[in-house]
Amino acid sequence: MLAGSDPASAAASVGAAPEPIYILGIPVDFVLFGLTLLGVALFHHHTLYVSLTGLAVITAYKLTFTGFKFGTGLGGLAGHMAHEWVVLANLFCLLMGFALLSRHFEESKVPEAMPAVLPDDWKGGFVLLALVFVLSAFLDNIAAALIGGTVARHVFKGRVGIGYLAAIVAASNAGGSGSVVGDTTTTMMWIDGVSPLKVLDAYVAAIAAFMVFAIPAAVAQNRYQPIVRDAPEDLQIDWARLGIVAAILVAAVSSNVFANLRYPELLDTLPVIGLAVWVVLIVTSVIRRPDWSVMPETFKGTIFLLGLVTCASMMPVEKLPPATWPSTLSLGFISAVFDNIPLTALALKQGGYDWGMLAYSVGFGGSMIWFGSSAGVAMSNMYPEARSVGLWLRHGWYIPIAYVIGFFVMLMLLGWHPDQPH
Repeated sequence: MLAGSDPASAAASVGAAPEPIYILGIPVDFVLFGLTLLGVALFHHHTLYVSLTGLAVITAYKLTFTGFKFGTGLGGLAGHMAHEWVVLANLFCLLMGFALLSRHFEESKVPEAMPAVLPDDWKGGFVLLALVFVLSAFLDNIAAALIGGTVARHVFKGRVGIGYLAAIVAASNAGGSGSVVGDTTTTMMWIDGVSPLKVLDAYVAAIAAFMVFAIPAAVAQNRYQPIVRDAPEDLQIDWARLGIVAAILVAAVSSNVFANLRYPELLDTLPVIGLAVWVVLIVTSVIRRPDWSVMPETFKGTIFLLGLVTCASMMPVEKLPPATWPSTLSLGFISAVFDNIPLTALALKQGGYDWGMLAYSVGFGGSMIWFGSSAGVAMSNMYPEARSVGLWLRHGWYIPIAYVIGFFVMLMLLGWHPDQPH
């Protein structure tokens, strides 16, 4: 989800955990979280209140009955939040900062020039998804998805179908799944000693999955709203704003790589990437003023999403099944609902996985539901109509199919090559 997380510290969070209380074999924590997600799906106009209410109820339940991973009562809650605050702060800074980045990119006039560059008919939508895929191999998947969403808003004149939004998110997650700088989970593997070449294997599945979902997504979007090719006459690109966008992205990537290589302990104590983004935003504000008017609405959407992420962090996901290819396949579906960072930390601690297959599963699997990845969370901030599990699954039906097909293509071509357990 977020680039840069220390697996050693993340693994520590999955130590001795309290025993959950069950209802019909299901932990009450999951029941409460499920009800929260159901409330979000049913009450579109009150999602912030539903999210915060769900967080309050789950917190009260764990305070009263089961405790947290780090203990019981307020001390356990404090320990939990002390561990999670860096991830939450990074997500907050990136969502708020990338909202300003997307406005800089939009006001640079580059999206308005794209209709004249992209091919006609459905192939234009396909090429745009391919560009998002490639960008995500080098950038944070949030940035790649938001750039794709910004361009799509212009080339489709504001009429972007939810299925195509889901495809943009899927393209950003697929593109990052085989790169150790493209996604948090792959970065964690790299820090833990997994060879980048083993992670690179994930692209076998990711490319196959991309071909499965990108074509129907582009065709459906073309039917809903074709690309309008005519770019405005005498269009002047604002190169200063485009330079600011580039500087922000370079800062995000370089701070992530530098901290991982030289000072990995910082990633567990400071929101390094989010701070780097905001330093560039503030410094470059003397060149071009950011569009601060987007902040109030972005803030509400971000708090809503942080509420859900915090709820997910409290779920009792402390054990994984034995490392086999069927269990790895199942982790992709689990990643659609729960944070893939602790899942990856657990897998690294357990060992015995085919790391390329795991990178694909936990990286791309979150695309199946809008809140399953940071890219989906960010996209829903830009397009609030995407905050519907039902609509996401209905219009993005090809993504779960693509996930399964991509997985088995990789299994057939490369086989299951697990490392020895730690």
